[in-house]
Amino acid sequence: MRPAADDRAAAGVGKSPYRNLASHASTGGEFGLYKVDLRPKAPGAKTHFHRSISESFYVLSGEIELYDGERWVTGRQGDFLYVPVGGLHAFRNDSDDPVSMLMLFSPGAAREEYFERVAEFARRGGEELREFQVRHDSFFIQ
Repeated sequence: MRPAADDRAAAGVGKSPYRNLASHASTGGEFGLYKVDLRPKAPGAKTHFHRSISESFYVLSGEIELYDGERWVTGRQGDFLYVPVGGLHAFRNDSDDPVSMLMLFSPGAAREEYFERVAEFARRGGEELREFQVRHDSFFIQ
């Protein structure tokens, strides 16, 4: 059990914290579960795919724009989007209100370092950013 008081929000993902609910380590590699709270007008993640993990989104509150590989759709409270391995996807908060959602990765890739350090590597840019993204199975479409 992981008590709610054990709040380990990843630092550094802009001003949009990713809270680690269940890491790959705590689930024996089966899955990773994160709570994501995006501020109003937060850019989220640009179009990308993962070669070895699926990603799912479950909207807890607010409205989030989700790209499902074909089109942008508005996700609202209770909506769910599954993205298979290799599936293109993206998300952003275009609204004037915050949004909260769960993100599930399966199998449980070690995403903690990615969420904790992506802002740092984004500032560096160039080859360092690309290598960091590849190391974390995140392939962005330019």
